[in-house]
Amino acid sequence: MSADEVDLKKRRFLTAATSVVGAVGAVYAAVPFVASMNPSAKAKAAGAPVEADISKLEPGQIMRVKWRGKPVWVVRRTEQNLKDLSSLNGTLADPASDQPQQPQYCKNEGRSIKPEFLIAVGICTHLGCSPTFRPEVAPADLGPDWKGGFFCPCHGSRFDLAGRVYAGVPAPTNLVIPPHHFVSGTKVMIGLDGGA
Repeated sequence: MSADEVDLKKRRFLTAATSVVGAVGAVYAAVPFVASMNPSAKAKAAGAPVEADISKLEPGQIMRVKWRGKPVWVVRRTEQNLKDLSSLNGTLADPASDQPQQPQYCKNEGRSIKPEFLIAVGICTHLGCSPTFRPEVAPADLGPDWKGGFFCPCHGSRFDLAGRVYAGVPAPTNLVIPPHHFVSGTKVMIGLDGGA
């Protein structure tokens, strides 16, 4: 074979080898770019569901949990709290929770899956302040008709123990009820709809 003749077998081998090395190099170069599109661990944790142990929560008490950077309240209502809810309907702006501030499975008088437990985002729907938990009945500063609930000190909005807003206050809607479900009798998963 002369020097001018081309060895086709060697040429095909070199072309194939170069193509394989180039493809592998392209994959290695692309991996960091594709990986950078995935959310960071911190971002994933910020939106991740949160499990709360409610086994030690006594009737009349509140527990605070952080979910997506927001306070979420878990309130264990007493039998009297539950009886008082219907007596407040005439003083509330949206007693039937017609505004979509809750999952469909919480569109009831107690705005809850289990009547005993209220689970609500603890941020006033007016300007984002965090209302205070006021479980006492008829305190001097809230009047004789107060049956317990949440009072926003920023602008005076009031919510009952179902997170329903009173009429005539700055807050336009009821408190937000996050998606949640009960994992067991003592644990609730906040931020994940259980399809209840």
